[in-house]
Amino acid sequence: MENQDIDSINIEIIKNHLIETSCEDFKTMNDLFETGSYHWALFVGHISVEKLLKALYVKLHKKHAPLIHNLYRLAELCDTEPSDEYSDWLDTITSFNINSRYDDYKKEFRSLCTREYTELWISRIKELREWIKKML
Repeated sequence: MENQDIDSINIEIIKNHLIETSCEDFKTMNDLFETGSYHWALFVGHISVEKLLKALYVKLHKKHAPLIHNLYRLAELCDTEPSDEYSDWLDTITSFNINSRYDDYKKEFRSLCTREYTELWISRIKELREWIKKML
């Protein structure tokens, strides 16, 4: 069912669901930040951007988004042409998915995720979300 065509009613339902849950994830990211769970905040921030890109994919291609987590690749598939800066940000935010999830990377990533580092990346996640929302 991954890439089957979907009818226009379901396109809106799927797109809106992805947008809505992305907003919920963005709120969760901020809540996690406030509790000091910085690496998890960035992990959930990745998910919030991923869902918006997948909503854009559904809107543009009228089918389910691919089951990938690479934000830059998703942006490519949506023909968004991100700036070099946004491309770099998408790559870095994609790494939050791996670094928070796998034990090999967790310890090193946790030490990187200071309050200041996390604030910086949350602001970039917010900016990317606004950029994507303009295309939705």
